[in-house]
Amino acid sequence: MSVSALSTLTAALLMVTGAAAPQPVSVSARVETPAVYDDEAGGNADADDPAVWVDPRDPGRSLVIGTLKEAGLDVHGLDGRRLQHIAAPPAPGEDAAPGRFNNVDVVYGFELGGRKTDVALVSDRGRDRVRAYAIDPAAVAAGRPPLRDVTAPDVPPVFSADEAEVDDQRTAYGLAAFSADDHAYAVVSRRSETRLRLLRLEDRGGRVGYRSEDTLDLPASFTLPNGANWTPCADPGDRPQVEGMVVDQEEHVLYAAQEDVGLWRVDLDDEEFDRPELIDRVREYGTPWTYDAQEEECVLDTAHDPGFGGEHLSADAEGTTIYHAADGKGYLLASSQGDNSFAVYEREGGNAYLGSFAVTDGPATDGVQHSDGANVINVPLGRSFPKGLLVAHDGEATPADGDREGTGFKFIRWETVATAFPKPLTVDTGSFDPRDTD
Repeated sequence: MSVSALSTLTAALLMVTGAAAPQPVSVSARVETPAVYDDEAGGNADADDPAVWVDPRDPGRSLVIGTLKEAGLDVHGLDGRRLQHIAAPPAPGEDAAPGRFNNVDVVYGFELGGRKTDVALVSDRGRDRVRAYAIDPAAVAAGRPPLRDVTAPDVPPVFSADEAEVDDQRTAYGLAAFSADDHAYAVVSRRSETRLRLLRLEDRGGRVGYRSEDTLDLPASFTLPNGANWTPCADPGDRPQVEGMVVDQEEHVLYAAQEDVGLWRVDLDDEEFDRPELIDRVREYGTPWTYDAQEEECVLDTAHDPGFGGEHLSADAEGTTIYHAADGKGYLLASSQGDNSFAVYEREGGNAYLGSFAVTDGPATDGVQHSDGANVINVPLGRSFPKGLLVAHDGEATPADGDREGTGFKFIRWETVATAFPKPLTVDTGSFDPRDTD
């Protein structure tokens, strides 16, 4: 759904119901990356999803890796400067789609070529693959490009049966990585479908390959409390897709944001998908809709909203990330793209909702709008982020460059988020190490 359509639908829903959502608390970012532009002059760069890599020798040299869709990847230092750019693979043929990097995540200590190696994994939506990039701490220290492509040449499509099906672009979309029992895994969602696939990474002669371990199909339609059957709004032929996902590294629980539905919790029992549980719904859940073919968008019939939606997320439900604290405590964060906020839930128990925050204009940067992806890290990252870091995609970087629409990433101190709440959130920099995969 387009950004303008999301804003219009959210406003219309509030007007009809007369209900205003509780106002999120406001925080501001400390650092921003240079804006990128999705046009020919900008190399068709459209920022989407970030991942933070923690440097084992000097946390102040940690990296933020961000996807740019057709433009590939950018790698940034904690000051926001770009340190490396990696292009997406070109189209393999005249009628084929080029690479398009959608989501990124990091696995630590993967055994590759006999050495423990940190690896950035990327969902290549254009070619329906997962790509792997080894991260070299020595290169970071020496000021050299730190990422190197280590994708096995024979990796198969994640979902497509053959290359012809790849070009239909129902391909690898969202991605979340985790480790368990000395193995590394990635959960990948499928564009325009409800399907999730669990992949196990393999060392193939010093390159990263993968094989499928399990598959889960989330629902595409829902029975409402009044007995009616409801299907979320979508383009013709599309089903309600998932993009934002995160795996709780300690609890082995997957959280998956189905954009027009809500937030799912799925236990990963022995590295298999367990039964999914819908823990929160978007506000638009259950609302009738029609498809405007001329405008190519869904139109919600808010006058007949049956009132079965949630109160904390406005479609699209997007990026999810986990803040780890001691004894299973901490937080699940989810991007509520439709109202430019982030919902905060307890990590433990039934994932109770605690409140929301918005990243607004501040002394150093503008705010965050229409955020797709986010990543939070609890450990100290040098003097700039001594109590942890939240990185959020910004879908509307300002000031604008004329008619060009810019995107980028914002870096927010975790304590800025924690202390903004009436009852401050936990700041725990010592109880969890993202490198500890046991």
